[in-house]
Amino acid sequence: MPLPAPLASGRTADVYALDGARVLRRYRAGGDVRAEAQVMRHLHAQGYPVPNVHHADGRDLVLDRLSGPTLAEAVVGRVIDVWYAAHVLADLHVRLHALPAARSADPETRILHLDLHPENVILTTAGPMVIDWANATEGPPELDVAMTAVILAEVATDRASPLSKPAGELLAAYLAEVGPVRLVERAASVRAGLGPLDADRLAEAAALVRQAMPEAVPTPRAAAEGRPGDRAPEGAGR
Repeated sequence: MPLPAPLASGRTADVYALDGARVLRRYRAGGDVRAEAQVMRHLHAQGYPVPNVHHADGRDLVLDRLSGPTLAEAVVGRVIDVWYAAHVLADLHVRLHALPAARSADPETRILHLDLHPENVILTTAGPMVIDWANATEGPPELDVAMTAVILAEVATDRASPLSKPAGELLAAYLAEVGPVRLVERAASVRAGLGPLDADRLAEAAALVRQAMPEAVPTPRAAAEGRPGDRAPEGAGR
């Protein structure tokens, strides 16, 4: 049976609706999704907010269908402000890095997403859900936190993009939320190895992170009462 038009398309994969409850995530260049599925199943069993994996084979992942805007869409649409978005991202890192690694016995090693940015967070009525675990690995949590900052800075340094200004504002709020970030250069190096990215843009992004980094953690305006994982803000669902 032919697939319908994609619901969404990313840099490496397309997402198709199978029915009202499930979607197919298919990687365009092929590959093996078993490692990604294994990480997601491990996290789902630990209670971390990831879609349930129904099936994984070859380049295809069948997942729970999620309803709601991405964190990026909610910021751009002014459903939430950058402080709330920064709090969501920081909280998702804290919750992820509190869980034991799937393979390593080193207590300092945790599961890393390495692509945790606003377009990979869906604001559902049950709370934020994290998608796209293709880059997941294990390592120091500081690398994951730094990677999010570098990705936000990449967008902020793209002056031609309409997302440059909100990304810069979100970067500042995120750094205020998480405090001084270590391993920025390492994060930029790892990101360069994940795909065909502009080396000059990555260097500029890393420099922006260092420039924007607070020396001490200020107290930002409260973004919301309670942990952002409890529920989506009013009006965030579709």
